[in-house]
Amino acid sequence: MSKIQRESIKQWVKTYCPYCGVGCGLLAGMRSGSVAKIKGDPDHPSSSGDLCLKAVYLPETLSTPDRLLYPQMRRCQDEPFTRVSWDTAIKFLAQRFREIIGEHGRDAVAFYGSGQLTSEEYYVGNKLAKGFLGTNNFDTNSRLCMASAAAGYKASFGSDGPPPCYADLDVAECFLLIGTNTADCHPVTFKRIKRRKMADPDKVMIIAVDPRRTETADFADLHLPIRPGTDIALLNSMLYVLLEANLIDRDFIARHADGFARLLKVIKKYPPKVAEEICGVPECLIVEAALIFGKAERALSLWSMGVNQSTVGVHKNNAIHNLHLATGKIGKPGCGPFSLTGQPNAMGGREVGGLSHLLPGYRSVQDAKHRAEVARFWGVPCERISPEPGLSALEQFEHWPGESSRRSGFSVRTRRCRRRTPI
Repeated sequence: MSKIQRESIKQWVKTYCPYCGVGCGLLAGMRSGSVAKIKGDPDHPSSSGDLCLKAVYLPETLSTPDRLLYPQMRRCQDEPFTRVSWDTAIKFLAQRFREIIGEHGRDAVAFYGSGQLTSEEYYVGNKLAKGFLGTNNFDTNSRLCMASAAAGYKASFGSDGPPPCYADLDVAECFLLIGTNTADCHPVTFKRIKRRKMADPDKVMIIAVDPRRTETADFADLHLPIRPGTDIALLNSMLYVLLEANLIDRDFIARHADGFARLLKVIKKYPPKVAEEICGVPECLIVEAALIFGKAERALSLWSMGVNQSTVGVHKNNAIHNLHLATGKIGKPGCGPFSLTGQPNAMGGREVGGLSHLLPGYRSVQDAKHRAEVARFWGVPCERISPEPGLSALEQFEHWPGESSRRSGFSVRTRRCRRRTPI
């Protein structure tokens, strides 16, 4: 055993796991300046001290010999990278940004972020791009994995903010899991659902909608083996059953929902017998699922990429929301539509403006009042914030590097050795 291995862990540092949408809180045990051990943070709201194997093996992941630890630069593409100081790297970046913006304008630069950034990092990045450089070309992976959920929340509720929170998992009485193999993809959240089920097995019911027989489906009280791509028909049929059984909250609808009469015309086309032919799910199972959801005092719907990654993903999200709006199972403990993200802070990033059309607090770059509010808070001239949405992630990929941008009319290419840049 080496000296480092014999040394005791003297410091535990709070951090979080980057490997799924739960974003479990971690305590990293430090030994000789390196992460030697990981344990759960009992104070973290999403995980309450729990872990899965992905986090347990973080020390080994962080100590691989090919891991990049320092800034690297090269004079041209044909030369190897060499280590430089942070000061050198930052000064070089600032110089290149200044040169590119001076020659091609502020929209000649763009930022692409990750759902693994913290909210604070997202916020500072947005402030740098939109408030200092003056470009809205700041986009993230939310544009790719969470676009349907974001647009669905916006369409149904007027804001891209999930009504439930993790604490609702501990008091819900019905879990509708659709388009998610939670046991594999969000294991700590699934363990929390299992604990809730085991605490009150006769009252708490779990419905799993999945074409496959997964571990999630095996644990569920009811498995609906849906034909892929037919989620909307199933959800509309469940709402049909709720209407027939008078399990909707008409007072809530009258006070808080618009367009219910138009929705009824659609729902009437999806009796369970019709949905059975479309979805491949037996009529009796559709009725049973709807009644479990409708009779539960507190119901949560949880979904992930099986719903979102679809050409009609927004409409699938809306159909889930409709179940909660029609029954009034929203805005109270243990209730609501709960999107499970792919990365730990995809939602937090959007809250602080982490998309090319957003500003912090769900504000829009196209709204003059919103721009004025943010500019005043940032202490910059209002005209510094562009009124036009920036390039989305896909547009950034299409236009950079080396290809002329149709929107901005410029081309930026990586230098070859003919033009050397001093370090």
